[in-house]
Amino acid sequence: MMAKADLIEEIIAERGARNAAFPELVEAARERRRMLRELAQERSRLGLTQTELAAAMGTSQSSVARIESGRADVKLSTVERYAATLGRRIEWRLIPGKRARRTVGGRTVSGTGR
Repeated sequence: MMAKADLIEEIIAERGARNAAFPELVEAARERRRMLRELAQERSRLGLTQTELAAAMGTSQSSVARIESGRADVKLSTVERYAATLGRRIEWRLIPGKRARRTVGGRTVSGTGR
């Protein structure tokens, strides 16, 4: 039986063959989950419960749990509010992607890979 990680890598490779941008999308999702895990660890380090953080953010404990699970597609403003409640700031940067050709609005665009 194939290991779970192997299956995931196989799916990424298959989808990447059909959509050159797919591996980058997967990597971006992994980075988002890493950042959300870091925020959850910081909350815990500060001794705050999800309920306490939620009250400070003006949201529900279940919303905080969804954010921390990494399974929800959270708005950027929500992540910024979560971080700010912990005394942190999110720094967003736009960086070139890997070389990939895509059709956008009828035009072909490509990443630079830098």
